[in-house]
Amino acid sequence: MIRGTDGRFKVVSWHDALAVVAEIAHQVKPEEIVGIAGKLSDAESMMALKDFLNKMGSNNVWCEGNGPSPNADLRSGYIMNCGISGLENADVFLLVGTQPRVEAAMVNARIRKTVRGSNAKVAYVGPLTEFNYDCEHLGTGPETLTEIAEGRHPFCSTLSNAKNPAIVVGAGLFERSDKDAIFSAVETIAKNGNVVRPDWNGFNVLLLNAARDAALDLGLVPESIQSIESAKFVYLMGADDVDLEKLPSDAFVVYQGHHGDRGVYRANAILPASAFSEKEGTYENTEGCAQQTLPAVPTVGDSRDDWKIIRALSEVAGVQLSYDTIGAVRSRIRTVAPNLLSMDEREPATFWASLKPEVNEKMNSTPFQAAIENFYMTDSITRASKIMAQCSSLLLKK
Repeated sequence: MIRGTDGRFKVVSWHDALAVVAEIAHQVKPEEIVGIAGKLSDAESMMALKDFLNKMGSNNVWCEGNGPSPNADLRSGYIMNCGISGLENADVFLLVGTQPRVEAAMVNARIRKTVRGSNAKVAYVGPLTEFNYDCEHLGTGPETLTEIAEGRHPFCSTLSNAKNPAIVVGAGLFERSDKDAIFSAVETIAKNGNVVRPDWNGFNVLLLNAARDAALDLGLVPESIQSIESAKFVYLMGADDVDLEKLPSDAFVVYQGHHGDRGVYRANAILPASAFSEKEGTYENTEGCAQQTLPAVPTVGDSRDDWKIIRALSEVAGVQLSYDTIGAVRSRIRTVAPNLLSMDEREPATFWASLKPEVNEKMNSTPFQAAIENFYMTDSITRASKIMAQCSSLLLKK
């Protein structure tokens, strides 16, 4: 669909829609082009999106999520380094700004199993919340982290005496302006508390979205996160939770998705794409393990796989991508992030935070906030579900 001058969408053919999008893309400067992958995007689609925008002269492409992207050069800074099953080897947990019960139920189940099986101790820094295991609430914000990092908190002795201490940092902290200072403090705690050593790496980052790990492995990190404020051409590939109010009024927005959620209201062009349940794709979970999916249900209507749409658009735009099959896309991925092709195998991070530059900024006193407010409404699919709407209603009443 293409939005006309009257504000209404008009149904057009695939060729006509791609021709309009390609024409507009060539009318703007490369630095005014922005691409954003959605939180449920597969690796093949994100690879195609990045390649297309790079060919158009732009490197402003990233994956939507909680705040600016972490440092993609150090993989240890955005995966669960001990692995999900490795959590059972820990005897002390420090949860920083994360609520695993609503952010990652399987991770929470492992922690609960460990607490019940070996009496592991759990401490938490963040807003008041409910846990289904014994947990000591140390504080609500950065002040507590500072005390632990400087060795002035009673919990320091518990951490230093632990055999396999583990720290789990929540992705919600990436939204904060002082995130670099916070992670620097956490890394100091990890160093002083014997959390990282040759035989054990208990420093873990719990990312919320299914696409975020693979996006960082593929290098979907923008030159400037503020580039959207001056963008004239925005490509939303399944991205429905992007703040588009900052966009210039004359910006052209392409919405490529499957549920017509929040991104549609600002869109100038709509390209129907398959949902993850309708296509073959590669995904990477929060511990860095790659997995592939197969179609569970048929594709609806004229929708196509994301990478196929971008491949067709590149041809119409005169910057044709060099792959025609999903196997060829994966060959391209092999040159960027070969770990994404090692199915059901987890490739650990080799280097740790010691390579990061020193941080001079200070943490502010603002308490940590919950990363998820409504467990049942987290993406375009759940927001379109009647069952999830009923669950959400009951949650709000409670």
